[in-house]
Amino acid sequence: MTAATPRTLLEYGLASGNVGLVQLLGLCPLLAVSNNAVNALGLGLATMLALTVTNTAVASVRRLTRRDVRIPAFVMIIAAVVTSIELGVRAWLPELHAVLGIFIPLIVTNCALMGRAEAFASRNRPARAALDGFATGLGFAWVLLLIGAVRELIGEGSLFVGAGRLLNLPGLEVAADGYPGFVLAVLPIGAFLVLACLIAIRQGWRLRQARQAA
Repeated sequence: MTAATPRTLLEYGLASGNVGLVQLLGLCPLLAVSNNAVNALGLGLATMLALTVTNTAVASVRRLTRRDVRIPAFVMIIAAVVTSIELGVRAWLPELHAVLGIFIPLIVTNCALMGRAEAFASRNRPARAALDGFATGLGFAWVLLLIGAVRELIGEGSLFVGAGRLLNLPGLEVAADGYPGFVLAVLPIGAFLVLACLIAIRQGWRLRQARQAA
């Protein structure tokens, strides 16, 4: 990545360094929770918040942490942040917590958190680290949400069904009457197929850009 300006940080997190499409990190929740848009949105926002807060905290203590203990320190920070997010979701969105289950605490194992903490947050000021975490989390969230939305639309002919019960946002719910459904899309294999299509589309777009530049 080039100089860490706000624009390059956003572009890296959303596109060229996207953890879901390019680095292929965090695939366990990406594929397991994306069976519908509501679950994908909930986990995507939780991951984005975890990345932003973790990066900020790591950058704030980077000068206080000795090199030989920095990895354990980062792990403790990530675990504390993710635990706080899980408790918050359990308290304010209990229905969503019941649906997502183990995947909220499993955010702590997402390699993107440790990767950005070590590669960027530990070497930059808190403001830049927070923007990097936000951009990385937003990039992960939009891929997760897109996969969830596509799978729900194709598989069930609906979008954001359950948003009223799980997120207290009933206005997001859309459903088509009489849609027969396509069960393959909501099965685990559907997640692999949609992700593979997104990666293929991205690669095709990059090849087109390279040919035009040549």
